[in-house]
Parts: sequence; structure tokens; C-alpha cells
Amino acid sequence: MNTPPLIPNFALRFALVLALLAVASDGGSRAGAAHWPSWRGGVDGSGISSETNLPLQWSDTQNIRWSVKLPERGNSTAVVWGERVFVNQAIEAENRRTLMCFHRADGRLLWQKGVVYAERERTHPSNPYCSASPVTDGERVIVSFGSAGLVCYDLDGHELWRRDVGKLDNLWGNASSPVIFENLCIHYCGPTKKASLVALDKKTGKTVWKFDEPAWDTGDRTDGFKGKNDGVTGSWSTPIVIHAGGRDELVMTFPQEVRAFDPRTGRELWRCGGLSPLIYTSPVFGEGIVVGMGCYYGNSLAVKPGGSGDVTATQRVWHQVRSKVGIGSGVIKDGCIYHVQSSGAVTCLKLMTGELVWEEKPQGVGKKASSWSSITLAGDRLYYPNQSGDVVVLKAGPKFEQLAVNSLKEPTNASIAVSDGELFLRTEKTLWCIGAKAAVPAR
Repeated sequence: MNTPPLIPNFALRFALVLALLAVASDGGSRAGAAHWPSWRGGVDGSGISSETNLPLQWSDTQNIRWSVKLPERGNSTAVVWGERVFVNQAIEAENRRTLMCFHRADGRLLWQKGVVYAERERTHPSNPYCSASPVTDGERVIVSFGSAGLVCYDLDGHELWRRDVGKLDNLWGNASSPVIFENLCIHYCGPTKKASLVALDKKTGKTVWKFDEPAWDTGDRTDGFKGKNDGVTGSWSTPIVIHAGGRDELVMTFPQEVRAFDPRTGRELWRCGGLSPLIYTSPVFGEGIVVGMGCYYGNSLAVKPGGSGDVTATQRVWHQVRSKVGIGSGVIKDGCIYHVQSSGAVTCLKLMTGELVWEEKPQGVGKKASSWSSITLAGDRLYYPNQSGDVVVLKAGPKFEQLAVNSLKEPTNASIAVSDGELFLRTEKTLWCIGAKAAVPAR
């Protein structure tokens, strides 16, 4: 009697090899885990997760997988790769800027590495150093320490390279996050008088291309800072990479305009005017439209990508002067764009016209309902934190529908990261892992 082979056919053997390779390439992470590798979840910066099994309700004691105390205050948003959670963290008392790596299963600290930077760097009192998100491709993690430069580590915390990108000088500080695209790390070095958009070789840190931001003539302002050249000019935007018109485009919102570049060479593809001189939000792309928004009653616009040269008159879909926008970036779903105003009111606009669908302020939130955070979309749920530490959950749709308010009782200016059915949120001095699985004792 013949003994049947353990693996009866080539197809099954091939499937087994693919499965093993997938686990190996993931660094041994949990099967099926969804990464959240950068600011807003990926190079497209959409803020959208495909997961639909996320918790709806929690508190500081309910549905908390674990929480860990952080050494000082901060606004940075976490990123997740497999079993690792990365958080940018300043230690102001020691003039240190660090990257912290936690084990996602229980929140224990795996390593903390960084640099010492003792020079004075201006910032707003509510914007501590190290507000940018790190970025990882599963082999390396790159972090912006502001004027202290960009540093690249492997996943075990060994430094691979370090780059000085110049001093960033703005009275409100900086927060733009690096992006990884193919073999490049792309980073906006601003806001400052000589801001630039640079692309570095992600393996060596060497410059591949650089775009020097022009000096902007703001003219007579129409945003919340009225008067010619009065108030602040600058961008806190993180660029995104989209695919449109059969090509990849790197899109960045600068003061007064949106610009798109070839991400591999830095060659300008198109530009669209109409933004205000002060930009906090990152550009958002969805359903064939790029939306850029100013802040504090700044100008907003929608534009079709894929053009060439100045497309203001040909590709701009709509334009609003003194629109109700804020600091956090929005999301696009089913013909609408949703965003949170600084006041905490949430707005739904028609994507193709900019027409208001609804504007509402959620109920049952803490005293500080204002928000600096960006919206995260999962399924048909909109998640965003406010400055009281409440996470508001709304239903994306043509009518305002509030699903939940969940308080962590600690203020935050960060946004939510999503991975494998869990939410990760950094409040002022705590990192939280929120999920319905068995809890791990707080650290």
C-alpha cells in the first residue's frame, strides 16, 4: 500500500511557500495584520482603513487592550507595522528628540533612540517638539526631529543614517511627516523662510531631488489674518502620492496653491492657485478629486489631477473663500468630503461642488470640544478625537448621525491609527491600544 505524500500536489506546495514568505516578509507579525505605516495610513494619506471590525464604544477602563505612560507631553500620531508601534517623542528636559518602539501585544517598550538638540527652536506652547509621525516600510523606520533632522533606524533601533535638513524656524513650530515611496523618503522641510520639499534615498539618506519653495506674495489676505502680509504664512502639510492620468503624482499644499510633482524626479507637473497663505491640513484625494484646505477661514479648493502647467482655469472644480476649515485633515467617501473644524463642528460637503450637505456639533463631549485631529474612516464610520480626549464616532452619510462618544479623560491633539481590529491613540502623556480583546495590565 502506497503512503500518500504529505503535500499531494504542486499547487498546494506553492501556496504553502507563498504563505511562509508572507510571514517572513512581515517580520513574523500576526497573520492578516493590517499595517498603518505612516501619517494617515499610507502614501496616499487618505486616512481610510478597510477594516470594519473596530470597536464602537470604550472608556479609559472598558475595551482597553493596554495603556502605557509616556515620558512627557506630545502631539504625535503613532504608526504600526506588525508587532511594532512607533511614536515620536521629545524629552524636553534633556534636549532629546526620540523615537519609541513598543510591542503591540502588551505595550512594553522595546527600544527608544534619538538625538540631542540643544539649540532653540521656536514653536507654539501647544505644539511640543516631535509632532510629526514616523514612517516605515517594514525594514526601516524614518522619523523627523524638526531642526534636529531626519534619522533612519532599522526595526531593532540601530541607526542607519542621519540627515541635517536645515533649521526650521516658525513661531508655531512644525509637524510635517516623511513619506516613503518606492526607494525614496520624501519630506517637506518647513515651514521656514527657506522651506523645501526633498526626496532622499531611503537606504542612504542622500539627496535625489529638491524643490525650493518660492517666496510667496500673499497680497490682501482673505483668511482669518486680514490685511496685506499680516499674520502667518506657511504650510504644515504632509505630501501625498496619488495615481492619476496613468501616472504617479506627488501632491503638496503650499501657501496659496496646490502643486504636483513627478515623485521620482521632482519635476513639476501642475499647479492650481486659490489657497490661503496659511495651510495646516494635508491634501486629500479620492474619487478622482484632490481637495486642499486652508485654515482659520482660509480658502479651499478642489482640482482634478493629471493636468499640466497652471490648471487653475481648466482643472479647478470649485473654490471657496473664507471657508470653515480647521487644522485636521478630512476624508472622502461616496461623493462627500468630511472634515472637522477647529471648533469641533463637523462638516460634510459635496465633493464635486463644495456645497454644504450638513454641519453639526456632536453632543455629549467634554468641555474642550475643539479639535486639531484628523478624521479616520473605517467602513462607514468616522472616528476623530477632540481636545478633551473624547473620540467621536459618526456615520458617514447624507445626514448627521452620531454613533458614540468615548472619553479617555486626557487631552489630545493626535489622530487615530488603525491596525488589525485595534485603534491606537496617543493622548497627552499616554499611548492607548483600544480593542475588544482581553486587557493587558497598564504600564
